[in-house]
Amino acid sequence: MLSKRTLVLGVTALAPAIWGTTYLVTTELLPPQRPLLAAVVRALPAGLLLIAVTRRLPSGAWWWRAAVLGALNIGFFFALLFVAAYRLPGGVAATVGAVQPLLVAALSAGVLGDRLTPRTVLAGAAGVAGVGLLVLRADARLDGVGVLAALGGAVVMAVGVVLSKRWSSSAPLLATTGWQLAAGGLLLIPVAVLVEGPPPVLTTGNLAGYGYLTFVGSALAYALWFRGIRALPPTTVTFLGLLSPLVATALGWLVLDQRLTAAQLLGGAVVLAAIVTQSRRPRPSPDVAPPPAATASPSAAPPSAATASTPGG
Repeated sequence: MLSKRTLVLGVTALAPAIWGTTYLVTTELLPPQRPLLAAVVRALPAGLLLIAVTRRLPSGAWWWRAAVLGALNIGFFFALLFVAAYRLPGGVAATVGAVQPLLVAALSAGVLGDRLTPRTVLAGAAGVAGVGLLVLRADARLDGVGVLAALGGAVVMAVGVVLSKRWSSSAPLLATTGWQLAAGGLLLIPVAVLVEGPPPVLTTGNLAGYGYLTFVGSALAYALWFRGIRALPPTTVTFLGLLSPLVATALGWLVLDQRLTAAQLLGGAVVLAAIVTQSRRPRPSPDVAPPPAATASPSAAPPSAATASTPGG
């Protein structure tokens, strides 16, 4: 029988797997040259839908916290991703973005007090190398602004992941997810209008693609993602994000008849190895002595919840 932690990992992994379908949906169904419109449609309707379903608005500090998290996880991230996508080949942007697990690990050590282990560093470096083999091409060109945008996207998303873990809320998960999506979508509207102009006339295929991105790519995927952040260490969750380029490459082979090279197969194997390595539950440190066994006593009080539990246990 699968453990509860394994089930949570599997469910959380569905989010980046769904995001890996975005490239296929964008190229096959959406109007060309409209990435910011796609970002707005992905975020704002999904956020408003979740708010309507839960009938819950932020209160107190969560008004500004939701705005900050929405800007980091959605608004700024999509805007920087747009700049990187236009100025860099997709392989370069994906490879630079693959440093996100290492950034989350470092931020978690400084903000959350998590341990930065050699295993995490090695797995993170392997993840970057694996994504590079998977999507990078020998003739890829570099652009300074594009590289900075891709790196900035990884940074803001990493900060958003860590703050999502630090700022816990008693509100339902779907409500907090909706707040962030709505805030990020509202932030993106003026940017999309200024850069891309008014929306074009949409076809039935366009509407189907946008509907998929709204309901599946955002409302469902982000709810699963933030649920994972609540239940698991943020570093473990962000390593699962490496599945996105892996799924995108696999769909290109299965659906678009793109050829896979030996280097790509090796890169996919390295990515999977990095994810599995980091997803394993950490072993107790050998230099920490186990607590002494309690002496049986009729009057001994049971341990409190604070002393009987450990983070992530």
